[in-house]
Amino acid sequence: MGKKAVEFIFFGNYFVGALAVALSVESAFQLQLHFNSVYYYLLLFFGTVMYYTYAYSGILSTTTSVNPRTVWYARHHTFIRYSQPILLIICIALSLVLISRYYQNILHLPLKYWLIVAVVSLAAIFYYGLSFLKINLRNTGWLKAFIIGFVWACCVNLLPLVILQIERGNYYADPVLMSWLFLKNWMFCTVNAIMFDLKDYEDDSNQQLKTFVVRYGLKKTIFFVLTPLLLIGLISLLFFANFRHFKLIVLLFNLTPFILMLAVAWTMLRHKNILYYLIVIDGLLLVKAFCGIAGSQFIH
Repeated sequence: MGKKAVEFIFFGNYFVGALAVALSVESAFQLQLHFNSVYYYLLLFFGTVMYYTYAYSGILSTTTSVNPRTVWYARHHTFIRYSQPILLIICIALSLVLISRYYQNILHLPLKYWLIVAVVSLAAIFYYGLSFLKINLRNTGWLKAFIIGFVWACCVNLLPLVILQIERGNYYADPVLMSWLFLKNWMFCTVNAIMFDLKDYEDDSNQQLKTFVVRYGLKKTIFFVLTPLLLIGLISLLFFANFRHFKLIVLLFNLTPFILMLAVAWTMLRHKNILYYLIVIDGLLLVKAFCGIAGSQFIH
């Protein structure tokens, strides 16, 4: 029973939905802004689950794959077939609630916020591809991880600001801190995506998808891609902390996720099962959110 529950939460992408909400809440704490409404957080949760599940919704029960995640989707293909439309209905209902409550604010939303919505929407759509334009960001090889990181940074750092403008009107967010948090999330989520690509090494290689691990192999990816990126992030954080005069405890909370990710990266020299990637690697994003929230309590 316990194993089935774990597989449902992690294979079914419900944990990923929770991560999107947690990172958005972290951003609000760090920027010292009001939270978005519960309707938006629910929309973000269910929308993320539906979006990530879409890639597996076409898997049939007749699959011969040995990938545990693919096998799980094949075994539960009937549930996925019905749950996706239900999730879509929930997302539409939540969107209508937000529109009905704030339609006047939406109509008068400044252009810069519409640009943010457009960038996030286009990146999200192109990630799965538009057949008539022959654009699919998933097939961009080594760029794939940076694009995934960019979409996540937009969704958890910029999109909440758009919704906040809609729900509460004008607000003030420190532009320097906001830019730093966006770049930090972009880098952190990019490294997370590269680490996650390690599980797809064989499939990506067969599809001639030139991800970092396909190009350079497991060891070189860890030594010459993941480690340098994380060290750059650590050094950048130290410089920024000095620039903004962070208290030691704030710095330590913000350093913790980078140190843990570096440690986890080095454990991946040996192949791990897919639940390890889903629980431990994605779990680092949850640790980052908790550390960011905890550290923000000591800023003032």
